[in-house]
Amino acid sequence: MSYTLRGRLESRLAAAALTLALAVVLAALERAWWPVELAALMTVVGLVLDAELYHRLLPYQPGWVALPLGAFELTLVLILARALGIAVPLRPALALFAAGWLVAQILGHAALPRLRLSYAEDGGELGRAGPALAATVLVVFALSGGVAWAQQPPTVHLAAGVHQGPLVIDRPERLVGDTGAVVRGGIVIRSDDVTVRNVTVLGGENGIAVTSADRVVLDGVTITGARLDGIHVRDSSVTIRDCAVDSLGNRWAQGIDISFSMARSPSTVEGCSVVGGREGIVVHTTHAMLLRNRVSRTGLYAISLTEMSMGGIASNDVHGARGVAIYCGDNSECEIDDNVVTGTQPGGGRNGYGILVHYNSRATVRGNRLVSSPGGMAALSNAQIEQKRE
Repeated sequence: MSYTLRGRLESRLAAAALTLALAVVLAALERAWWPVELAALMTVVGLVLDAELYHRLLPYQPGWVALPLGAFELTLVLILARALGIAVPLRPALALFAAGWLVAQILGHAALPRLRLSYAEDGGELGRAGPALAATVLVVFALSGGVAWAQQPPTVHLAAGVHQGPLVIDRPERLVGDTGAVVRGGIVIRSDDVTVRNVTVLGGENGIAVTSADRVVLDGVTITGARLDGIHVRDSSVTIRDCAVDSLGNRWAQGIDISFSMARSPSTVEGCSVVGGREGIVVHTTHAMLLRNRVSRTGLYAISLTEMSMGGIASNDVHGARGVAIYCGDNSECEIDDNVVTGTQPGGGRNGYGILVHYNSRATVRGNRLVSSPGGMAALSNAQIEQKRE
């Protein structure tokens, strides 16, 4: 079909209106605003590409090209969502995008040509309905944005200086530390929709404990000297990024422990630095992604997915671990890709494995680099390793 520029934009908005309606319903069910944010981002990306790229490069657009263009738009949307800090769970986000893409195909190839017989001859233009449709979409987005803004959790600023804990957060809020803000004795989170950003925690049984909560974000936190876990997560869904956990001097501590959360949305640990302790980042019975972390000088496992966990361990840097650097165990399913492991030493009854898959677990591995790790990569006790091609 040969679209006019106006036709491209109006056809795009027709699909966006139905996708937006689906996003509003999904937002109500999820009690979260990411579906509306994602629908807005999908619409903006599509309109910009229509105006600046597709209209110039595709004076005639065959039907089959919708599939590669859809894949291209999906990639851009996911990259931009990440860059803009939109916390979108991957599978529902893919489902929403797929639904929007399918709606666009049905409208463009079946519904709109039947509703407006001159649709093809007019290059996709919708006549008088076009401006009204654009205004409707803009109004709905504006109203949704206003409601979302009004429902945002309050922001609490923690002043510079030492604050005695444990600090308990039992309502949705954003706790943002000013430069030099320190909590002595720990932070306890017992509510959904909590963000803790740029706060240093000293001591406590657990540095930050999260219990029975969804949509918790820990961003740029620093934890030192916790007696048990630097970050302790139970039955919760969390996003942890750019954190620093120091357990040096405590041989039994764990840096980050996320456990018993399989019924929740997947959790993510990304860009964190964890040093010392018995285990660095450990996941039990949880779906989690462990990405681009730096873990060193642990005493048993540096990074582990265990006890029927699922997820990925990718692009991490593990140095100087004793026992095992990366562990997938106890009926877990793991994807282990592009990690760098150096200087693993025997310890804790283990032979200095760079990667160990154990006890009925299955792992796919690709692109990992193991240096000075005498145990190399191994599968024991009915475990399986599948090597992927680079």
